[in-house]
Amino acid sequence: MIFDYETLKFIWWVLVGVLLIGFAVTDGMDMGVGTLLPFLGKNDLERRVIINTVGPHWDGNQVWLITAGGAIFAAWPLVYATAFSGFYFAMLLALFALFFRPVGFDYRSKIENPHWRSAWDWGLFVGGAVPALVFGIAFGNLLQGVPFQLDEFLRPSYTGGFFGLLNPFALLAGVVSLGMLTMHGAVWLQLRTAEPIASRAAVWVRRTGLATIGAFALAGVWLTLGIDGFRVVAMPALDAVANPLGKTVEIAAWAWLGNYSQYPWTLVFPLLGFAGLGLAVLLSGANRAGWALGASALALTGIIMTAGAAMFPFIMPSSTHPGHSLIAWDAVSSRLTLTVMFWATAIFIPLILGYTAWTYTKMWRRVTVEEIREQEHLAY
Repeated sequence: MIFDYETLKFIWWVLVGVLLIGFAVTDGMDMGVGTLLPFLGKNDLERRVIINTVGPHWDGNQVWLITAGGAIFAAWPLVYATAFSGFYFAMLLALFALFFRPVGFDYRSKIENPHWRSAWDWGLFVGGAVPALVFGIAFGNLLQGVPFQLDEFLRPSYTGGFFGLLNPFALLAGVVSLGMLTMHGAVWLQLRTAEPIASRAAVWVRRTGLATIGAFALAGVWLTLGIDGFRVVAMPALDAVANPLGKTVEIAAWAWLGNYSQYPWTLVFPLLGFAGLGLAVLLSGANRAGWALGASALALTGIIMTAGAAMFPFIMPSSTHPGHSLIAWDAVSSRLTLTVMFWATAIFIPLILGYTAWTYTKMWRRVTVEEIREQEHLAY
């Protein structure tokens, strides 16, 4: 085996982060497009234009979400089990909303009835907006700690409720998530559609970009001044057999800033988030949508890594029993499991990137109303 256990634990923290970023940049774009569908498309032809910009790609993009879920299950099984216990109804809500996407994409245009198509347009809106909001709310609750504990057999027990997840800070985090993904989708539509949809999309890039900048800044101030963080005080050696009950954790003010003060280079992440958002808005306004899409992707990466760097090594902190918090060093699978998964990832991630790049290259064009009008046989 090439890597020792400690290194593998850290590698898998990085890899899960990469998968979440890949999901946000690709499938998050589809969610943003779905969120904007009822507002940017003024008639059925324009809405079909919007759908056809993501229709050939959305299912391939969703591979990132499925892969991230599988990676969490295999690399951090206790996190997977505890999250489904604590966030059960929230996850079901996101899952049920996601059901509208495959059905909406495949069946919307099968019947010409305007009421049928309008209903599926709003279904695609729900399939885009609700998961984006729920995922942000989940991150907001992680930063505050989740009320759970482990028994002597490491079985998780959640003591909170669904409506407790809908606290003000978590809702603000949901706004950040919804705003950044909607902006990302708007940039994509500005790049891939012709007028007048492209100009309308540019307006939404500015609106959602500025709103996300404000929400992200407010969340940072709130997290710094109003929310206590978690800090590991003592634990076994980092390469020891995983034991979530073998450490001491304290809750303290400013604790979420510990990594930023200890490793100042991590400040690049929030700066990247703000800079990417600002550049996306400016480049979109200058009608440089291709560059704006790249800036938007950097913004998503910076925002996600800002939360990840603040929390590391915590994955799921416990607000009621801090010592039971799940962290990157003790919530993992065995060394053999992590090693096998590492090599599987090393093989398949390049394949995913390769076929994703190939499909985007082959289907790259601006979708126009004239094309949709002339080719009624199109699937979407």
